[in-house]
Parts: sequence; structure tokens; C-alpha cells
Amino acid sequence: MAASELYTKCARVWIPDTEEVWKSAELSKDYKSGDASLQLMLEDGTSLEHKLDPKTKNLPYLRNPDILVGENDLTALSYLHEPAVLHNLKVRFVDSKLIYTYCGIVLVAINPYETLPIYGTDIINAYSGQNMGDMDPHIFAVAEEAYKQMARDERNQSIIVSGESGAGKTVSAKYAMRYFATVSGSASEANVEQKVLASNPIMEAIGNAKTTRNDNSSRFGKYIEIGFDNRFRIIGANMRTYLLEKSRVVFQADEERNYHIFYQLCASSHLPEYKNLKLSSANDFAYTRQGRSPVIAGVDDTKELCTTRHAFTLLGINETYQKGLFQVLAAILHLGNVEIKDRDSDSSVIPPNNRHLTAFCELVGVSYQDMTQWLCHRKLKTATETYIKTLPRLQATNARDALSKHIYAKLFNWIVEHVNKALITNVKQHSFIGVLDIYGFETFEINSFEQFCINYANEKLQQQFNMHVFKLEQEEYMKEQIPWTLIDFYDNQPCINLIEAKMGILDLLDEECKMPKGSDDSWAQKLYNTHLKTSSLFEKPRMSNRAFIVKHFADKVEYQCEGFLEKNKDTVNEEQINVLKASKFDLLVELFQDEEKATSPTGQVPGTGGRTRLSVKPDKGRDKSSKEHKKTVGCQFRNSLAMLMETLNATTPHYVRCIKPNDFKLAFTFDPKRAVQQLRACGVLETIRISAAGFPSRWTYQEFFSRYRVLMVQKDVLPDRKMTCRNVLEKLVQDQDKYQFGKTKIFFRAGQVAYLEKLRADKLRVACIRIQKTIRCWLARKKYLRKRSAAITIQRFTRGYQARCLAKFMRRTQAATTIQKYRRMYVEKKRYRQKQAAALVMQTILRAYMARQKYQALVREHKAVIIQRHVRGWLARCWYKRCLVSLVYLQCCFRRMKARRQLKKLKIEARSVEHFKKLNKGMENKIMQLQRRIDEQTKENRSINERLNGMEISHTAESERLRGDLNRLRGVEEEAKNKTNQVNSLLEELERVKKELSSTQREKKTIEDWAHTYRNEMEKMVSELKEQNGSLKKEKDDLNRSIQEQSQQMTEKMARAIAQETQQLETDLNEERSRYQNLLTEHLRLEEKYDDLKEGMASSNAKPGHRRTDSTHSSNESEYTYNSEYAELEEGSRAREDVTRGIDTSLTLKLQKRLTELEQEKQSLRNELENKEDQFQRARARDDVEFKKARGAELEYESLKRQELESENKKLKHNLAEMRQSLLGDKAAGAGAPGSPAYKVLLEQLNSSCEELDVRKEEVLILRSQLVSQKEAMHHKETMTEPSIYAEDVSKLKDADELKQACIGLKDTNRLLEHQLQTQRRSYDSEVETLRGELQNVKEENNRQQQLLAQNLQLPPEARIEASLQHEITRLTNENLDLMEQLEKQDRTIRKLKKQLKVYSKRIGEMGAGQTEGQTSPGQMVDEPIHPVNIPRREKDFQGMLEYKKEDELKLVKNLILELKPRGVAVNLIPGLPAYILFMCLRHADYVNDDQKVRTLLTSTINSIKKILKKRGDDFETVSFWLANTCRFLHCLKQYSGDEAFMKHNSQRQNEHCLSNFDLAEYRQVISDLAIQIYQQLIKCMENILQPMIVSGMLEHETIQGVSGVKPTGLRKRTSSIADEGTYTLDSILRQLSTFHSTMCQHGTDPELIKQVVKQQFYIIGAVTLNNLLLRKDMCSWSKGMQIRYNVSQLEEWLRDKGLMMCGAKETLEPLIQAAQLLQVKKKTDEDAEAICSMCLALTTSQIVKVLNLYTPVNEFEERVSVAFIRTIQTRLRDRCESPQLLMDTKMIYPVTFPFSPSSLALETIQIPGSLNLAFLTRV
Repeated sequence: MAASELYTKCARVWIPDTEEVWKSAELSKDYKSGDASLQLMLEDGTSLEHKLDPKTKNLPYLRNPDILVGENDLTALSYLHEPAVLHNLKVRFVDSKLIYTYCGIVLVAINPYETLPIYGTDIINAYSGQNMGDMDPHIFAVAEEAYKQMARDERNQSIIVSGESGAGKTVSAKYAMRYFATVSGSASEANVEQKVLASNPIMEAIGNAKTTRNDNSSRFGKYIEIGFDNRFRIIGANMRTYLLEKSRVVFQADEERNYHIFYQLCASSHLPEYKNLKLSSANDFAYTRQGRSPVIAGVDDTKELCTTRHAFTLLGINETYQKGLFQVLAAILHLGNVEIKDRDSDSSVIPPNNRHLTAFCELVGVSYQDMTQWLCHRKLKTATETYIKTLPRLQATNARDALSKHIYAKLFNWIVEHVNKALITNVKQHSFIGVLDIYGFETFEINSFEQFCINYANEKLQQQFNMHVFKLEQEEYMKEQIPWTLIDFYDNQPCINLIEAKMGILDLLDEECKMPKGSDDSWAQKLYNTHLKTSSLFEKPRMSNRAFIVKHFADKVEYQCEGFLEKNKDTVNEEQINVLKASKFDLLVELFQDEEKATSPTGQVPGTGGRTRLSVKPDKGRDKSSKEHKKTVGCQFRNSLAMLMETLNATTPHYVRCIKPNDFKLAFTFDPKRAVQQLRACGVLETIRISAAGFPSRWTYQEFFSRYRVLMVQKDVLPDRKMTCRNVLEKLVQDQDKYQFGKTKIFFRAGQVAYLEKLRADKLRVACIRIQKTIRCWLARKKYLRKRSAAITIQRFTRGYQARCLAKFMRRTQAATTIQKYRRMYVEKKRYRQKQAAALVMQTILRAYMARQKYQALVREHKAVIIQRHVRGWLARCWYKRCLVSLVYLQCCFRRMKARRQLKKLKIEARSVEHFKKLNKGMENKIMQLQRRIDEQTKENRSINERLNGMEISHTAESERLRGDLNRLRGVEEEAKNKTNQVNSLLEELERVKKELSSTQREKKTIEDWAHTYRNEMEKMVSELKEQNGSLKKEKDDLNRSIQEQSQQMTEKMARAIAQETQQLETDLNEERSRYQNLLTEHLRLEEKYDDLKEGMASSNAKPGHRRTDSTHSSNESEYTYNSEYAELEEGSRAREDVTRGIDTSLTLKLQKRLTELEQEKQSLRNELENKEDQFQRARARDDVEFKKARGAELEYESLKRQELESENKKLKHNLAEMRQSLLGDKAAGAGAPGSPAYKVLLEQLNSSCEELDVRKEEVLILRSQLVSQKEAMHHKETMTEPSIYAEDVSKLKDADELKQACIGLKDTNRLLEHQLQTQRRSYDSEVETLRGELQNVKEENNRQQQLLAQNLQLPPEARIEASLQHEITRLTNENLDLMEQLEKQDRTIRKLKKQLKVYSKRIGEMGAGQTEGQTSPGQMVDEPIHPVNIPRREKDFQGMLEYKKEDELKLVKNLILELKPRGVAVNLIPGLPAYILFMCLRHADYVNDDQKVRTLLTSTINSIKKILKKRGDDFETVSFWLANTCRFLHCLKQYSGDEAFMKHNSQRQNEHCLSNFDLAEYRQVISDLAIQIYQQLIKCMENILQPMIVSGMLEHETIQGVSGVKPTGLRKRTSSIADEGTYTLDSILRQLSTFHSTMCQHGTDPELIKQVVKQQFYIIGAVTLNNLLLRKDMCSWSKGMQIRYNVSQLEEWLRDKGLMMCGAKETLEPLIQAAQLLQVKKKTDEDAEAICSMCLALTTSQIVKVLNLYTPVNEFEERVSVAFIRTIQTRLRDRCESPQLLMDTKMIYPVTFPFSPSSLALETIQIPGSLNLAFLTRV
């Protein structure tokens, strides 16, 4: 394939870049052969001219197609080169948050610097048993592959974890060991897997430290061998360590720390148990403060020390040894603080009484003087003499530090030795898996001896890695029979020879160490002289004579020679060691004892039977007289490395390369420069180069055909897939060297898959264009025809519309003309009529006006005449009167003048005689008349005198009387005078009262004015109040409605809360039931394990007198709650049984007791909930009563005020009455007094006042009655809501004060109601919170009980047995005493009832006889004689019981349970027949009152069912059969128990068959537990059958053919989605489900139980499918989502066919359905994100994000999910409260319930078939 075919326009390439290492660009112009440069365009739009190397003419690397980016395996990339690898890792790490990637046989792990939820037990279970290529890359996949190959190939395995510091090597190794510990389990009860994991915190504490690159960097190498037995269960482990960095003990660089254990001790120094160590802060010690970073963010050293101590305890290192270890570590810190000063230039001295040296000596138990002596002196030995030489300060300080390093190294080796002792067991090791946690290639600014050893080890490992990769490639080619051509790869053997060969660097270093005056400079000169000219891998720096450069496989490294000799010798003052050996501290002596006296932690352990283990410690010379540490460190390391390589070569290696993405520990931040350095150093790129040199891309023929079918024509497709692929490839790829045909695969050179993908994409693009062209043409023509039809229709309608408009216009024109004609006529006529009417009106008005004017003139004239007449008459009268007055006046004047004249004349005449004569004449006559009169009078006088005398007499008497009257009158006069004075005072008082009355009247007037004003105001206020009342009524109505709504809401809320609480209680009950059933499962497992051990012991130690049958064992298990009479027998039998049996018995008892407690707690919680509701109601009633009391108090206060006012009114009324009486008395006494009218006025005023008071009194009475009615209304709250009362009250309230008071009362009522409502709401919330708290306490108590149970189970077997037996003996004793008391009471009750029954039976008999006699007539007795009749004996009806003999019990159990064939019974007989037969036998034992027979029958039944399930537990038919029969037996025990709850559905005959003598309620619990165990066994059996089908049928198989395409795969084989022979499909799953369902129906399983089983089946299918989808990137595509939805629809159709849609099975598939929908929906905009968040409610946030990250386009036409979209989803789902767990728990089993299902079958009608061989049973 020419370059011009690939380097065309728009082709993408990689070009070098200084910042990003490689940068992507796109060709803007086709490349032609001979061009010196390429025209490129960068991703940011910048144009660039890339010049080619004129010598090599190498073109830049091509980019892979987008669909290949982000692949799980780097070898799946078509173009294999460095930029493709780097880009693929970056995309997976940064965009998809995937830290693991395969690179052929290597797992590349990038440190995320963030805790990820991908290491849980659920993930381990998901990877367990899976092929390595079937799941996404993971450390668990590598561990599973190693475990599987060990079991399959019977060959030891190794997992080699490498990488630089901070890359995550230790964590990866830890997770690998955790996987082995979880998957395999242990072969003993010693919890070896926990001990293996417990070694990690210990080794991290003493061997890990903080560096600038890693907070938990391993400063040593370790190789852990995990041993397995022949059943591949962990039996032990062994650890080897390499090259501990001892220099870190005495020196740390900036921002680094010493080993963690020192800081853990310093952080815990304040605790009492560490006071004797005399430690303080880490900043106080020289060995821990040099790095100036004593604290690691997020790490609590105190807690870490507790973890370390717990691990020590778990590994068997007791408290004494731990304290000893801490003393040695503290002594090292104190030794580092010992200050050594100069005495002179050649000697040094330690100041006296140095507290740190004193503390060191006290801690290690040595002499202060000896240590002071040998810290500053050294002993020199010659052949004849011994000299003691002083040391200068620098040498003494170095000797002190060397001693510290040596002590720590000894302590480290001692701990490793004891850890190995704890991990070794006596079980024979069959195989092992080694986990190598080794340092990666290191290069720093200053590289010393440690870096040299590390890089030497990496050279050896890289050589082994290259050979292994080369070997695998060769095996693959030979297996496929492909011609083998030698691949050139980098061989680093020359570099290894340079280091370890004779006269190599290490050899020369050892030789120089043996020289007396050897130095680093002389060693450097020897290196230059030896290797500078002979080896191309050795160089000398230009500017230094004390350094050398070695060309390693990864990079050139410059080593500084300074310190090489000292570190290689690792010398320590022998006298200092002797001082320590003489210590009184036993642990320190043990650290320094000779090797032959010490137990080697890795040596051969007697009885292990395994292979010889290698020593961790360096070998010491056998000659005791030689010096210690004779072997150099380099020699020791070379020997250890050689043994390590020998071990690795003897195993199958698996490689994990850890990459550090950046140097700043930023989460998910990728630095390309640092990454590519490590990729080059760790051999990943070398693997890529080796793969690229051969045929890296490999396809099976079926996969190739499925993928590239679009490139074929119909005639190319042959029945033989191999020939089809061969013919197609010969046409597509002309160069035969670009591919090879193997037996099962096609091998392609690098780039060929990309070329084929390009052809496929072009073909699909052309097809898409053709489809688009056709569709667009069809759409355009369809659009044109639609427009044309629409235009014609529009024209037709338009023309019709126009014609209609024209006709309408013409009609309107004619109509308008007619209308105008008549309109104009009408207008003119109307105008004429208007004018005529107006003229008439004007005439009428004018004539009327003229008539009125004339009339008015006549009226005026008439009025004027009248006026004139009256005026003239008045004038005439006035003149007449004036004339008359004048005449009268004249007359008077004249008459006066005349009278004066006459008077004057008479006065003159009186003086004359004539006048007298005239007078006397008259007098004589008069005298004579008078004389006669006198005579007459004399006579009269006589008579008068007589009368006078009489009268005198009477007058005297009258005088006397009058005199008395006079005296009386005088007294009256005096009294009148007094009264007059009193009247005067009263008059004065009356005047004062008048004044007061006048003032009162003024005030009254003022008051009346004010009252008038007030009345107006009140009327206004009343109107306002009426309006306000109306608004208040409206508010009241609104309040009533709101109160009703709130009450309804409160009711609904309470109902919801109660429902939630009930649901929570049910959930808790289900959880407790699930825990209980899980514990039953664990008990069953322990029971099976016990039986296995028992059988093994019986087979190895066969003793006839000590074997127990299952019947005896189960009898003890089942009888524990039956009857108290046999308690002693049970205890005796339990004591005679094997002690290990106590575990199972105690566990069973505890489980049942726990269940009882949980049921009681549930009942107590329900009772408490009811009590809380009652309390709530009572509290509500109490609030009502308090409100009534408060309102009553207000009303009582108002009534008191009214009473006071009434008393005052009465008092005033009384005073007024008294005043009125007094005034009335005064009026009677002095009626003629001048002030009497005033009294009347006063009385009138007083009466009016009294009347006004009476009116006020009536108003007060009305107000009182209204208040009473209000009080009654408050008493009856329901009437408050009626608006009529308020209307009546308001209508009655006439006074403003009353209106105000009523308004205030109404407001107070509303406030009280609101307050009461708030109080009720608060009380309800508090009650709910209290209930939640109590429920939480119950949960915590349950958890605590379970923890106690778990702790009890973790005790040693002897202590556990003893504690369990003691607990059970105590409990059973108490129960037996209680049962004895109950039995005595029941016996007494039974005796009493029997007596009463006898009496009642006699009475009934007598009454029956009397009725018979009464019914017989006397005539019959006399007339009809009684003849004797022979009555035949009636045959006895069957009672539904089966009788058997005691010796036939074993035969019954054997024939009915052990040897029964479920298939024959299910087909030919009634369902549940064994259960009916067993119950009928049990009824007979109950009928005869044989408790022993009942007990033995039930025990034998339970044990036999357990035995048959143990024997045939993998047979679904058997398990289903006995589940159905066990449930039927349980239902029979309930149905015929005699309890009223279970007898409601029985017939009268069935009620007669109830048990009469024994209460088997507790046995029902035992049988229910057995049913639960059988159900769980059934679920496991179904899971084992379905598990292999689910992934293949639901995910991998293409139910809809041709929808999904197969992407290119890498070296790891991936399961094909093409259905081969033997591959499971969806139809396989449906057929299996139908088989399960039909089998259970044939066995008569309860429908409710079948629903629960189907729900569990569907949950398993959904959980396993979803978990695999979340762990397989190749399955997360649009087409796979369609396949999943189709498969789910088929499952739903199966549910509908079986009538099981309502069983809850469909809901268990909801997470899977939503995941499939998530794969198919749009994933671009914010609206799409919102739709996803609202749709995926059954998925957790982590699952949604995982699916989006894994989403992979299968074709180029699909688009990837952008990182921004995923961030949007995470932001929207941030507030979700859910579990962070990624995978669903496939081991979860829903708690099963057995709803009571009574049988309508009559027991007496059951016939026993002869095929069951039960002829010894007799029907009763």
C-alpha cells in the first residue's frame, strides 16, 4: 500500500512537540512521493509546514480512526506507535476516568490520586470466573487470570508490579492479594486470608515513608508468595524483602519523612501506655524533623498506630513483643538526639548525663558508661595486640548513625520473620501465586548506590519480560501455523553483564571494599580503566572524575561514586554490637543473636511439605571467629536477585506497570512528558514495538466476516468462511506480506486494520450518500407533489372564493340599492314627520304660552283688584278707627268738663236749706220705715235673745272645744314653723337639685349630642363592622376551608407518615428477615462443613461407639423448645454429643431467639406507634381542654364584672327609690309649699333615669345571654364553623362595645385555633422525630446484637462452645421452669374443663331425653307397642389418620423421603402427597397422645429432608419438590393446629381433624426455617444454572442479527457476539425459565412462592447483565442498547404469558431497562441531560456516569459523549442521596415469606398408592 494512498488530504498524523510530546495535525494537501514537506493544519486551525528528514524521508505517524481511540487493549490499535499509545491512555484516563489499560500481556495502571469505588466485594465477584478479555481492564482481571491458570495448568504464577515511586505499586499489590483472599477463602479456620491482608499495614508502617513523589512510598522491595492447597484455597504466605533503604532512618530530604512507624509513635506519645518511651513531638527528634514535613494531609498517625497494633495482634505478636518493638524504635529516636562534641581534632566526647543517651540505655537495657565509651572509641585488632582508638566527631556521628540503621534493619528483619511465621501453616502447599512489589527504574539529579541497585534489578526484570513477550509471540505464531520470522528486539544482556559479570561494576566494587585503603575515587579509576574503552554502555562524564554513566534500557543514568563503598560495606562498630548483645532486654538480644540459634522465618518449616523457602536475611559466615557482615550489600542483593529471577522463571508471570500521571499528585491530571518517560522505562513501548514488528492485529474468521461483510459482494460469500475471507483479502490488500492466514485467525500487520476500516467507512459513506440521495429525492418529490397538490387546492378554493365574492358583491349591490331607496324614502318621510311634529309642537307651545300669558294677566288684574279692595278697606278702617278714637276722646273731654261743672254745682247746693229740706223729707219716711223695722227687729231681737241664750250655752261649750282646738293649733303652728324651716332647707336642697338637674340636663344634652354623634359614628362603625364582619366571615370561611384543608393535609400527611413508617418498619422487618435468612444460610453452611468434618473424622478414626446418626443430631437440634419434661434428657444427650456440635445448636437457638426478639421488637414498635397516635390524640384533646379553660376564665372574669355593675346599679336604684319615697312624703305633708312643682319635675327626671337604667339592665341581660351563647359555641367547636351563629350574634349586638368584644373574641378564637394547629403540628413533628430516633436506636441495637453474635462466632472453638453451652443451659433452664409452670396451669385448667364438660354432657343428655319424651304423644305410648329391632353396626368413617408402628418409622422415612423419585410423584400423584402422608401419621401420634412418637417423627422428617437435599442439592427438580412439600407440611400444621386464625377457611370436617393434644407452634418455626433453607438452596441452584446463560444470552448474542458490529480486538481474546455451537442465547434463558416454572407448578408450589422465585430469577438476570455492562466497554454502544431492550421485551412477554406481570419481577429489570435507554438517547444538550436525570431514577449516579464514560461508538457515524456533558450530568445528580456502590449485589436474595395457603383436600379421602411401598401404614 503506497504512502500516497494513506497520506491524503484530511488524513491525520502525529508530529513531535516540545510541550505535549506529540501533537495532532491534519493534512491540508495530498502527499506525493518526493515531496520534502507536508502541509498540515493543527487542531487550533494553525497552518504548519512539516519538513521531512532529507536523509530518512520518514513520514509522521498516522493517527488511528476515532472508533479505535479509547480501546481497552493498546494492541487493538491499528497503528502501534508511541503517540497512539500515549493518546489512548490520555483519553481513557482523563475523559473516561479509566485507570487500567491492557498493553498485550501488560496491565498499565495509572495512579488517579483519588479514591475510586472499583475495588469492592461486588467488583471482585463480578470478575471472578471471567475471562481476561471479556471484562474491562482491572487489577482483579490479572489476579483472576493468575488464579485460573494456577488451577488449570497446575503451574505457579507471579504478578510483577513495577513502577516508580508514587505510581501506585503497593496499592496494586495490595488489591491483588485482597482478590486472592476474597475469591479463594482459606482451607482452615485460622483466617489465613485475613492474616495475609493484615501484613500490609505492618509492612507499610515499618517500610514505607513519605517522599516528594508519594505520601506512602515503599522503600523496600517485597515478594509475597501466597500458598494454596490442592483445592486452591489459601493456606499461608511467605514474604521476601529486598534492599531496605536504611539511610532513610538517619537522613531525609526536604518534604520527606522517615518511616511511618516513628511518627505514629510520636503522635501517640501522650497516651498512658507510651509514657515509658519518653517520646514527644516528631519535631523534637533529629531523625524525624530533617524533612520539615512531619504531617501527611488526611492521615491520622494515632489511628494508624492502632491499625498497626491490631495487625500485630492478628498475626500473633502479643502485647509484650509489641511494647518491646516500640521500645527499640523509641531508643533509635533517642540515639539520634545524642549530641557528640569535639574534644580535639582527633577525638570526641559525649557531655555527661545526656538525657537522650540515658533514655536510650534505659530502653534497651545497656550500660550508660559502655555506650558512652564505644560511641566515641573504636577497638583495633592486630595479630598480637588490641588498640582502642578515639574517633573524631564526624566519624563518631557516622558510627552512631550506622548503629541506628543496623538496629532498624535487624528490627525490620525480625518483624518480617515473625510475620512469615504467622502466615505459615502445617497444610501441604500445592501451588502458590507470587506478588512482586518492586521499585521501578529511578533517575534523580544525584544517583547513588540505592539507585544503582534498583536499576540493576529493573534490568534483570526487563530482560525476563522481553523474553516472556517474545516467547508468547512465538507460541501464538506456532499455534496458528504461521511462518515464524525472527523479530529484532532490544536485548539488555550486555548491560547486565556490565553490572554483574566478572570484573563488572559490582565485582570491582566488592574488590575495592576488601582493600585496606580503598576509596570511592580509586574505585572510579578502576571503572574507567576497565570499561571505558571496552563497553559502549559505559561512559565517563566530561566534568567529573567521581561519577560514571550507564546506558540502561530506559535511559542514561549518571551515578555519583561518593558513598558507594561505605554503603556496600555497611560496617558497624563490633564493640557497639557486643554492648547491645549484653543487654538485659530480651528482644534486643534476640535481634542480634547468631543465625544458627535463631529460627529462620523463611526456612523450611517441619511438616509443611512444601518447597524450600529462601532466607530474607543475608547469609553469615559459618566461622564464629570471623567478623559480622562479611558479605557486602551488593553481593547479598545480587544473590537475592538471582534467586528471585529463578523463582520468576519457574512461574508464569503477569505484569502490572504502574504509571505516575503527574508530579503534583493532582487527581486525573495527565502530564504527557512524565507519562512517556515511564512508558519508555517500564517496557510498555517495547511491548508495542515487538507487537508492531509482527502481526499485532488478529481476527477470527467469523469476526472478520461479520465486521467487513459490507466490503463483499454476494458472489464472494461462500459457505466456507475461511475461503470467503481469503478471497476478499486478496482483492482488498494486494501485498501478501501484510497479512497471514492462521488456523483460526487472520493476522494483520500494523496499519492494515486502519486501512480496512477506511475502506469500510468509505463504503458505508458511499452507501449513506446513496441512501441520503434517494431519501432526499423522495422527500423533495414528495414535498413537490404535496406543494403542487396544495397549490391546485389553493387555486380552486381561491377561484371559488372569488366567484362567491363576486356573486355576493352583486347581491349586495342590488340589496344596497333597494335598501338605499327605502332608506331615503324612510329618511324623507321621517324628516317630514319630524318637521310636521315640530311645527305642531311649536304651535302648541306658542298657543299655550299666549294662553298662559293672558291667563296670568287676568289673574294679575284679579289679584290687584283684591289687593286694592283689601287695602282700601284697611285704609277705611284705619280712618274710621282714628275718627272713632278722636270722637271718643272728644266725648270724654266734654263729659269730664260737664262732670266738673255738675260737681261744682252740687257742692254749692249742699250748702243750702232747701237742700236739707229735700233731704229730710226723705229721712222722715226713712225713719218711719226704720221704726217699723226697729219694732220688727225688737220682736226679732227677743226671739234672737232666746236663741242667743241657747246659743250662749252652746257657745260656751263650743268655746271650750275651740279653746282645746286653739291649743292644738298652737302646737300645729309650732310644728308648721318647724316644717317651714324644713321646707326652706328642702327648698335650698331643691334649688341645689335644680342646679344639678340643670347641669345634668346640660350634660344630658351634651351626652345626647355626643350620643347622636356617637350613634352616627356607631352606625358608621356598625356598617364598617358589618363590612369587616363580612370580610371576617369570608376570612372565617377561608380559614375554615384552610383549616379543613390543613386538617386534611395533616391527615394525609399523618397517613403518609404512618404509611412511610409502616413501610420503613416493613423494610426493617424485611432486612431483619433477610439477615435472619442469611444467618440460616451460614448455619446451613457450617452444618454441612461440620458433617463433612464428621465424615472425615469417622473415615479416619472409625470407632463403633462414637458414631452418631443424623437423626440423633437433628433431634437435639429440633427438640430445644418442645417440652420441659425432657429438658434433662436433652441436656444429657447434648452433653454426650461431640462438642463441636454445640456451635450449630447454639447458633440455631440464637437465631430463633433472635427472630423471636425481632418479632417482639416489631410488635413493640407497632404498639409504640399506636401509643404515639393515642398520645397525639390525647394531646390534641388536652389542648382543646386548655383552650376551653382559658376561654372559660375570660368569660368568668367578664361575668364578675357584670355582677359588680349589676350590684352597683341595684344600689343606685335603691337610693333613688328612697329619695323618691321621701319626696313623695314631703309633697303630701306640704302640698301648698311653693316648691311642689319642682318636686314633680325632679320625680319625672328620676323616673326617666330609672327607666333608662332598666333599659340598660335589659341590654346587659341580652349581652349576658349572648356571652353565654358564645361560651356554649366555644364549648362545641364544631358549631364554630357554622356562619349562621356568627350572623345571629352580630345581629343581636346593638352596642359598639359588644361588637368590638365579639370581633376581638373572634380574632382570639382564630389565633387560638392557629396556635392549636401549630402546637399539634409541632407535637406531631416531635413525635415523628422521636419515633425515628427510637427506630434508629432499634437499628443500632440490632446491629450491636449482630456484632456481638459475630464476635462470639470469631472466638476460638473451645471458648465459643463453652460460652454457647453455658448460655443455652441457662436459657433452657429458665424456659423449662416457665414451661413447667405453664404446664401445671394447663393441667389444672384441663381437669377443670373436663369436669365441666362431664356436667354439661350429662345435662345435654337429660335435656335430649326429656325432649324425646315430650315429642312422643301419649297415644303413641299406649296404642303403638314397641317391637324389638336389630340395629346393624355402622361402619366407622376414616378420620384422616395413618397408623404405623414404632419400628416402621425408618422404613417410612426411607420410602417416603430418601428413595422417593420426584418426577414420578409429580406426574402421577396429587401435589404434596408426601406432606399429607407425613401429617396424617403425625395426627395419629397426636391422637394417641404419644409425645415421643411425635418428636421422633418430626426429627426424622427434618433430618431426612436435609439429607436428601445435601445429597441431591444441585438437582433443581428435587429441591423444588421438597420445597413444595415442606411448605405444604407447614401449612397443614397451621391449618389443623386449632388456632382460630388458621381455621377460618376450614370445613366442619377439617376442623374436627385438628390436633388435640400437642401444640406444635415451635416446631412450625423449625420447619419454616427448613423451608427458608430449601428456598435459598433452590435460588442458588437456579443461579448456578442461569449464571452461564445470562451474559451470553442477554449481552453477547445478537438476537437481532446485523444490528451491532464487532470492533477490532487486541491480544486479549474477547468473547464473540456471533452465536456458535454451544453458545447460549435468549431462547435458552426463556426455555430454562419455562422449565423452572412448569416444574414448580407440577410440584404444587404455592403461587405466591412461585412469584417470589420468579422475581428473584429476574433480579439475578438484571443484576448480572447490568454489572457486566458496567464492566465492559465493548458492550456500551447504541446497537447493544437496542439488543438489550429487545431482550427485556421478550422477558416481559414471557411474564405476560405466564400471568406473572404483577409479581414484581418487571420492576427488578428497571435498572437494566434504564441503562439500555441511556445508551440510546441523545447525549449532547442540557435538555438531554435533564431528560437523562429524570429518566434514570433506578440507576445510581456512579452507574450513569460509568455508562456515559464507557459509551463507545461502533461506527464512525456515532458520536462520543463529551466530557462537558458528563460533568453536566454529575452536577445535576449531585444532590442525590444514594449509595456510591457501582455494581448491583448479585448475591442478594429477597427475604422469602410463606403466606398461609389452606388446602381444601379432605384428609380422609387421600389414598396411598402402592408404588410408594407404604403398605405398613393403616388408615384410621
